[in-house]
Amino acid sequence: MRHFVEVQTVVIGGDLVVKAKSFAKQVTPTIGSPGSGYRDTNQFNLQKIENDHFVSKIGEEAVRIVFEQFGRQVRGPDYQIYEGKQKSWDTDLYIDGFGLAVKTQAASLAKKFGLSWTFQAGIYRKDPILNNLGAWVCFVEFNETTRQCRVYPPYQIKELTFGEPKLDKLKGSKKVVYAESLPVIGNK
Repeated sequence: MRHFVEVQTVVIGGDLVVKAKSFAKQVTPTIGSPGSGYRDTNQFNLQKIENDHFVSKIGEEAVRIVFEQFGRQVRGPDYQIYEGKQKSWDTDLYIDGFGLAVKTQAASLAKKFGLSWTFQAGIYRKDPILNNLGAWVCFVEFNETTRQCRVYPPYQIKELTFGEPKLDKLKGSKKVVYAESLPVIGNK
């Protein structure tokens, strides 16, 4: 799975930005309303929820592009809109048939909270990947102004150090991986 060990830079084309924005706009009403299962995230601002989904989809596209540049077979991102119980915690991408989660943070948020990526770790909702130490994840930093993504090499969950979020209201429901805690990797 580790086909590269250095951060890769990708500029996202305007067509993919439009596609990701359209997806975020369509998916938000299915998750941002009361009773939709999103309330446990402590996020009720629909504009923020929409932007989070936009940024996430951009990160998935960036990772897809990078792996395809390395000649890998990539399935995803998934742009289907799922309702209620149809929503799943399926992996974001498949690289040569192997699942890969993608976590993306906007550069504007990195300036406020430090470059980091958040996992659900609450009582009612927990990223299943946290229970699979062998699972793989790619981290992405997305600069909204330049449409540039910095894609970090894949890591297994067992290689990561999880910390607490900076915002007190998120402590106890989320775990965070900070960029400065990422292990240095060599050719493996």
